[in-house]
Amino acid sequence: MNPRQHTSSRSARWHDMAEHIVRQGSASVTELAESFGVSVMTVHRDLDELERQGMVRKVRGGATAQASNVWESNIAYRLKAHTAEKDAIARLVAGLIEPGSSVMLDDSTTALAVARHLGELAPLTVVTNFLEAIRLLAGTPDIRLIALGGEYHASHDSFLGLGCVDAVESVSTDVVVVSTSAISETYAFHQEQEIVLVKRAMLRSGARRILAVDGSKLARVALHRVAPLDDFDIVVVDAGAPAELLQRLRDHHANVQVAQL
Repeated sequence: MNPRQHTSSRSARWHDMAEHIVRQGSASVTELAESFGVSVMTVHRDLDELERQGMVRKVRGGATAQASNVWESNIAYRLKAHTAEKDAIARLVAGLIEPGSSVMLDDSTTALAVARHLGELAPLTVVTNFLEAIRLLAGTPDIRLIALGGEYHASHDSFLGLGCVDAVESVSTDVVVVSTSAISETYAFHQEQEIVLVKRAMLRSGARRILAVDGSKLARVALHRVAPLDDFDIVVVDAGAPAELLQRLRDHHANVQVAQL
């Protein structure tokens, strides 16, 4: 095998291994070695590279695509997780948006689900830093699309950093829709400070602030506080969330709306 073929084979294995871990949520080193017909040492080297690319996170004995309180899951995993819940939330959120208004969306997959419904509400002005949402809405009739720039992060498929914060602060929208990785009864949280800074800027730039989170994120915390829940006008959660957690959330927030699945 010549060097070019070796590189191609290795790249293909990295791609397939990442997809395998994303599909299952996690995998052990032994399982990966057997599945891909390589040595345990090769798997460790492959996982080092996939972690460097932001695709997976190495843990003891294997790797995971799932979030922890200090690490957010890769965009490929998040796009496949809780899709029915996110769509239910998105339908409810879309019903809160008036045609002719301006809407800012963060780089969450829940906000992307909302973006899929915005063509029905046109004319609208949509502002976002999420490249997948930009691709989705580009060319949609009567959607004025404003893309927020900054440094591109492949693991989130979005633009972040100081350039993005500056871009956010240069506009003001009628509505801002954000999601976070975790919420307690009183705070919304996220693992990564660059994303926290952008979300905070977005909240300052929206006249009405909507927090959209699926039930898996309730009663959890992550490394960084994004904002108190009192900073949001509306919190939207899906009906699949445990009733006890929904009640605890209602006890601490005046406007919790539940999306039916």
